[in-house]
Amino acid sequence: MSISSISNRISNVSASVTQGIANVVPKMTVKSDRANRVIGWIGDKISSPQNRLILGVSALMSQPFIDLYNRKVDEDTRKVSAARTVAKIIAGTATGVLIRSGCIHAIDAFTKYPSQITPDMKFKKLRSLFAPSEGILDSLTQYKKSLGTIISLVVMVFTNFLIDAPLTKFLTNKFVDRINEKKQQANSVKTKEAANE
Repeated sequence: MSISSISNRISNVSASVTQGIANVVPKMTVKSDRANRVIGWIGDKISSPQNRLILGVSALMSQPFIDLYNRKVDEDTRKVSAARTVAKIIAGTATGVLIRSGCIHAIDAFTKYPSQITPDMKFKKLRSLFAPSEGILDSLTQYKKSLGTIISLVVMVFTNFLIDAPLTKFLTNKFVDRINEKKQQANSVKTKEAANE
């Protein structure tokens, strides 16, 4: 069997699965004015960095507890697993928010029409680096946000390995050291109490 036929089969299976999911999902149109206003407000007011922060906070409020109350493993494993989960959430959320915010601000700074560039601006030649031709877009603001999000996703492919993984490891080690410290303190208190009896 050739590589191209394997690739074609994988592509066909992927297309079939995608179509199957699309067929199962019910079709609906949001008709409520209030619901449409809420959806519009969320789209206008909640940026990509804020979205990532909301996801991180909600994960921090739920996922560690799943690890802590997993009765299929011993107590030490639960604590270490929860510490790793917290470290992953903190590292992922911090880098995600900072990189998305940084990319969106950079795109904003370097997406200016020539008419918007003033003589006192620094890096004047770069200010129109990402700008489309004038008159093409209805909303330059939406274009900037979208382009910033796309670029941040590309950047984050690399930062997952360069920043997230080492930061997760560092934080996990710190949390585990703290857990072991508390365990040693509790054991020494028990030992003293047993000696006093």
